[in-house]
Amino acid sequence: MKILHVIDGTDTASADGSTYDDTDPYTRSTYATVARGGERDVELAVAAARRAFDEGPWPRMGFAERGRLLHRFADLIEQNAAAFAEAESRDMGKPRAVVLANDVPRAAGNIRFFADHARLSAADVLPSDTGHHTYLRYESAGVVAAIAPWNFPLMLATWKIAPALAWGNTVVLKPAEDTPASAALLGLLAVEAGIPDGVLNVVLGFGDAGAALTRHPAVDRITFTGSSATGRAISAAAAANLTPVSLELGGKGSAVVLDDADLDNAVSWSIKAAFGNAGQVCLAGSRLYVQQGVFDAFMERFTAAAQDMRLGDPADPTTEVGPLASAAHYRKVTGYLTPEALAGGHILTGGTTGDDWFVPPTVITDVPAGAPVQRDEVFGPVVTVTPFATEQQGVDLANSTPYGLSAMLFTENLHRAHRTAARLRSGNVWVNCFFIRDLRAPFGGAGDSGIGREGGAFSREFFTEPKTICMYIDH
Repeated sequence: MKILHVIDGTDTASADGSTYDDTDPYTRSTYATVARGGERDVELAVAAARRAFDEGPWPRMGFAERGRLLHRFADLIEQNAAAFAEAESRDMGKPRAVVLANDVPRAAGNIRFFADHARLSAADVLPSDTGHHTYLRYESAGVVAAIAPWNFPLMLATWKIAPALAWGNTVVLKPAEDTPASAALLGLLAVEAGIPDGVLNVVLGFGDAGAALTRHPAVDRITFTGSSATGRAISAAAAANLTPVSLELGGKGSAVVLDDADLDNAVSWSIKAAFGNAGQVCLAGSRLYVQQGVFDAFMERFTAAAQDMRLGDPADPTTEVGPLASAAHYRKVTGYLTPEALAGGHILTGGTTGDDWFVPPTVITDVPAGAPVQRDEVFGPVVTVTPFATEQQGVDLANSTPYGLSAMLFTENLHRAHRTAARLRSGNVWVNCFFIRDLRAPFGGAGDSGIGREGGAFSREFFTEPKTICMYIDH
C-alpha cells in the first residue's frame, strides 16, 4: 500500500522519490509505504494553495456555495467511515469501534459546524452620530499551514481545516509522520467533493517538512497542535515572517474530587479521562486529587474499574485500550514507570508488561510533587492519585503545573462548583463530566499549554483579516 501527498488536487509522490515505512502498532509490522515530503514538496503545496487563493474561485465564492461543498465533504467522510477506522487503527492503534463511534462523527461535525457558522455569522455595524457609518468585514486570511498531531489524526485535522476552509482560506495540511493515512484520504475526498484543486493540500513526512512549512513566507496563518517544545520552535519560525500562530500544546490535566461528589459519576468520568485513547490525549486527567473523606472509597472503585478495562486488538469491537502509537512512544511512557521517575510512588495496578507496546491502565499513589511522573506530560494510560484535606488545597494542587489546558471538578454542591471552577487555572474546566464540546466555545490553554483559542467566533478571528470600513454619509 502506498500513501501519497495530495498537492493541487492530485495524489503525488515526493519530488525526490523519498519514502518511509508506516508501522501498525498492534502487529508491529510495516503495512504501507509513505511519501516523505521535503522542502520541494512544501514549495509545490504552498504554491498550489497560494495560486488557489490568489486566482481561484474558493475565496470568492459565497458562503452558501462554499458551505454546500463542505457539507458534501462531510457526507463523504461519513460514507468512508470504515476506511478512516482502518487508517486510524493501523496508524496509531486506536480501537476501530472508537473511531466509528466518536472520531468520524466528530470530524464530519467539525466540517458541518464551521460551514454553517461562517454562513450565519454576523459582522458588526457601529452606529455614529458624527455623520459616519462604520462596519466590519471578515475577509479570508490566505494560505493556512495546519499541523495536526498523531493522537486524534482525523478529528484534529478537521478541527483545523474546517474553519480555515469555511472562511475562504486555502490549506496545506501536515499530519504527524506516524499517522499519514487519514490526512491523505481527507485530501482525496475534498477533491471528490468538488472543492477546487489547490484548496486543500496534504504534505506527508517528518519534522523537516513541518519546519519548511512554518517558515515559508507565503503562509499567512499557522495552526498547530502538539508538544510545547515544538510549539516554541514554530513560534520562533513564525516570528521571522510575523505570521500569526494558534498553538494548542501539551497538558497535565487534573481532576479534583470533592467530598460531596457522586462517586460513581466521578469514577466513570475519571476513568475515561485518564485512560481513553490509551491516555494519549492532551486533555487527559492524569493527575487525580481526591478529598480525604472519600479517598478510600474512590480508590477502591477507581482501581477496580481500571483493572476491568479490556486491552487487545484494535479491530476487536470489545477492545477499550489499544497499543501505544509507536515504539518510541512506548519507550517514553514506560520510562515514567521506573523507580527514578516514580520517586517513591507506588503502582497499585498496571505498569509495564513487556515489549508489545501495550501499557495497561496504571494507577499510582504516594507520588511526591516533584516526581517526573507527577510533573511531566506522560501521554499514556498513567494516572497519579493524591489525597487532599481542604477545598483550597485541592485547587492549589490542581494549579501546581506550568500547563493549563484542562481540569475536571466533581461536586454536587452548586456553590462549590462555581466557586472552585473559577479558581482553576485552565482553559477548559468540566464539572461532573469530561470532553463535552460545544463548537461555539473557545478551546485552548494557558501557560505552557499554548497561545490563542479556536472555536466559533474565536476561529473566525484567527482565520480571517477583520477589516474596518468607515464611510462618510452626511451629504
